[in-house]
Amino acid sequence: MTMLRIALYQPDIPGNTGTILRLAACLGLGVDIIEPAGFDISDRNLKRAGMDYLSAVTLTRHVNWERFEAWRLESGRRLVLASTKAAQPYTGFAYRDDDVLLFGRESAGVPDHVQEKADGRVLIPMVEGQRSINVAMSAAMISGEALRQTQWSPLPPGSNVAPQ
Repeated sequence: MTMLRIALYQPDIPGNTGTILRLAACLGLGVDIIEPAGFDISDRNLKRAGMDYLSAVTLTRHVNWERFEAWRLESGRRLVLASTKAAQPYTGFAYRDDDVLLFGRESAGVPDHVQEKADGRVLIPMVEGQRSINVAMSAAMISGEALRQTQWSPLPPGSNVAPQ
């Protein structure tokens, strides 16, 4: 299991949260939910999306942003915010294995005071005219890149070629 974590700031769609919890279980990532959430954490949609993977996730609930931020600072972790307002593409950022990848509310992102606390801000480049990518898809893309940089070693030469 990696020390890399995904943090969800006041998530408001249970199905997306469940999908992210399932992703985290499969990749060995911890998850922090910064409350209040826009739904009951025991919501059936969250459970349906997370299926039987929820018991395999290291999940920490923080009652508010201040408690989360106190935990983060005490643990010495860097905060990397995914934001449509960022300038740096997520593939050009140098991740560390103990980073916390923060994703905002589906409906509103994160407020300015949260954005200001980020040690890094990353963007998923999109075609002109599109607003945003689903938060669960964004979490998968950015987590995958962070893991590629910090945990997954490159394939040996020729290993991606089918045997002859």
